[in-house]
Amino acid sequence: MSDQATIKLADLKKGEARCPGAPSTQDIIAADKVAAPGWVRSESYQFLGDEDIPTDRYIDPAFARLELDTLWKKTWQFVCREEHIPQVGDYHVYDLAHYSFIITRVAENEIRAYYNACLHRGTKLRASGTEGNAEEFKCSFHGWSWNIDGTHKQTVCHWDFPHVQSKNFTLPQARVERIGGFVFINMDPQAPALAEYLGPEAKAHIDAWKLENRYVYLHVTKRLPCNWKLAIEAFQEAYHVIETHPQVAPSNGDANSQYDVYGEHVDRFISTLGVVSPHLYGQVSEQDILNQFTLGDSSALGDTKFSLKEGSTARAVMAEMFRGMFEKATNTDLSKVSDSELLDCFSYTVFPNTFLFPGISLPMVYRFRPDKNDHRKCLYEVLFLRPVPLDGTRPMPAEPIHLRDDQSFTEAEGMDPGFGAILDQDTDNVGLQQEGLEASAKRGLTLGNYQEIRLRHFEQAVDRYVGKKA
Repeated sequence: MSDQATIKLADLKKGEARCPGAPSTQDIIAADKVAAPGWVRSESYQFLGDEDIPTDRYIDPAFARLELDTLWKKTWQFVCREEHIPQVGDYHVYDLAHYSFIITRVAENEIRAYYNACLHRGTKLRASGTEGNAEEFKCSFHGWSWNIDGTHKQTVCHWDFPHVQSKNFTLPQARVERIGGFVFINMDPQAPALAEYLGPEAKAHIDAWKLENRYVYLHVTKRLPCNWKLAIEAFQEAYHVIETHPQVAPSNGDANSQYDVYGEHVDRFISTLGVVSPHLYGQVSEQDILNQFTLGDSSALGDTKFSLKEGSTARAVMAEMFRGMFEKATNTDLSKVSDSELLDCFSYTVFPNTFLFPGISLPMVYRFRPDKNDHRKCLYEVLFLRPVPLDGTRPMPAEPIHLRDDQSFTEAEGMDPGFGAILDQDTDNVGLQQEGLEASAKRGLTLGNYQEIRLRHFEQAVDRYVGKKA
């Protein structure tokens, strides 16, 4: 960097600096043939401070217990897709550490979340990790049962329980709300509604995506060797791409990605694809960019090879070809979908533990949950969503593939090998980070003002819920 450029950066206010000499994300998107919608073209960054993030929250078991007693009891959590429970009586068990809920459809347009415990002596009414269809929820220990609407149905030897009034033994519920085909629950009866929690701008973005018109094509789970917050933060920035994923840098605008925050609970980045990393300017051709493009769902494209047309850019060629090929592979109409939505990585975090990726080339959902037995481990899930076919036939959601701790994501049947390798690179890092934080003499994480704003935004939300000063 020249002395003049250094002086100009020094003159900027905190949080105003951007990658020198590189076009902005919005500059790149503005040059696309098919224009992006308003939710793509918006910007919402704010400087949130530059102090270190204390490391005790990642390594102290007392902090993990505090989170379970506060944060997890007061936030909206994605528990399943509506397609997981399409019929009345269908249920899906959702666990969060020691908390457990039976998510069930009690009527065509009503879903409830029951605390998964018998009101007699506490036995789980449905085992963790199970789903199915039920006419009642019956305890396997002593046979007490409840109707699917939660009302008490039967007490075995009811003569011995004159003090049990059925009207007082309805199964307790968490709150349930739905958006975009996702079912969310909240244990706090006083929590704001989901729409208020998300905020008007973020909710408008989610509504615009019409994710209710997609289905789960692939679902992979794996336990990671780190605190759940470290796992989340590994995916909240593109700053790591050049070092961790050098194979994708030729087609990823990592250092000039855009970062935004929306209210207290939602943030995002937009990372443009089909353009070279600013770290590699002058080293990569447009054909190289075309050759290196990585998809989350490249199975939809088959084995087709791309070649660059005279005078075209890699990004323009990819947008044109992907549109037709994704339409054919998924039997959907993408004629009105912008180039940016087809190509780019849009990553939204809905606090505390859900990532939504509404794009077409990376159509994913991430979910993270703490391990109930070890605060230095967590459960990571990645779900791929495809558009529902034009004929309206909705495929059944994919069954989860549970990888062992030592397995590669590339071993999951249906996982694109290139993308699986990227996930391996990410998750290899987090184990080293957990061990490093425990070994470190430095008791804080130092964050960038722009590229790591989502991490700061996330940790400030953690602080609010656990009662620490944000």
